[in-house]
Amino acid sequence: MPTTKKAGKAAASKPELKLRMRISLGELVGVGPGKVALLEALAETGSITAAAKSLDMSYRRAWLLIAELNRALRQPAVSSAVGGQRGGGSQLTDTGREVIALYRGIEAEALKACQADIRKLMKLMAG
Repeated sequence: MPTTKKAGKAAASKPELKLRMRISLGELVGVGPGKVALLEALAETGSITAAAKSLDMSYRRAWLLIAELNRALRQPAVSSAVGGQRGGGSQLTDTGREVIALYRGIEAEALKACQADIRKLMKLMAG
């Protein structure tokens, strides 16, 4: 006989921790998980179009996120060449590579430093 979920209870699944660090400048999210994932995808694919597609994101959204990130940084994370015979292109700058390395490093260190408390918190979760 099928079982029914109790009202208000989430479907039973394994708890998953997601660390979502953001650095804001007023209303502007300068650096966050989505922008870092976009930089990583750009590094892997070599184009904003392919990076956006790999993240199931529109080209326009990806371009706006990169423009916002570049405005938030002292030096741009992504450099772009306009059209022309070879169609232009975009690539990570040294700053872009540094943003990825620092963000992922901070994430790893935070998880490591808080491992015991994270384990305790996960034990309190249903599932």
